Amino acid sequence: MQHREILLASTSPYRAELLARLGVSFRAQAPRCDESHLKGMGLPAEELVTRLARQKAESLAPTHPDAVVLGSDQAAELHGTILGKPGTSAAARAQLLCLAGKEHRLLTALCVLDARTGERAEALDVHRLLMRPLTEPQIARYVAADSPLDCAGSYKIEGLGISLFQSVTGSDFTAVVGLPLTRVVDLLTRLGVEIP
Repeated sequence: MQHREILLASTSPYRAELLARLGVSFRAQAPRCDESHLKGMGLPAEELVTRLARQKAESLAPTHPDAVVLGSDQAAELHGTILGKPGTSAAARAQLLCLAGKEHRLLTALCVLDARTGERAEALDVHRLLMRPLTEPQIARYVAADSPLDCAGSYKIEGLGISLFQSVTGSDFTAVVGLPLTRVVDLLTRLGVEIP
């Protein structure tokens, strides 16, 4: 199995950088799925990210029948409201204003699919993050400096974003960046990929 192609169903540079840390050979490719229909269903955050991670992995399996496909999805959730990628500076500032001084959850789902056998292994990582009380000028300066427009919750915790938080509670900090590597290793190992 270790010579099988590993396909990361993502165009996220953060996920690709993290997966590269494991020393496995892989290729990243955009998933071929429409996420909007699931995002508009009002699903609980756990179910949404789990289904999206699975959908991303399954979308590439038909065209890569010998690959092991890794799909992942992430969402920030505050009191039942899902905060996705902001896309604009104004939306990022609004999200951070909502999160300031509060604890929220960051959920990262994984799906590893053996396209050859159809065997699937999944995991869900949940972190609790307590953001410092922040003023609007602090938030504006942060967004201008870090430009977290493509990040769930509007922060890049691996950069200046760490300064926004009082505490981060969870089992694997790499999940907050985009891919929980300890769980990735567990799932790949379960499907026969040897790491290291």
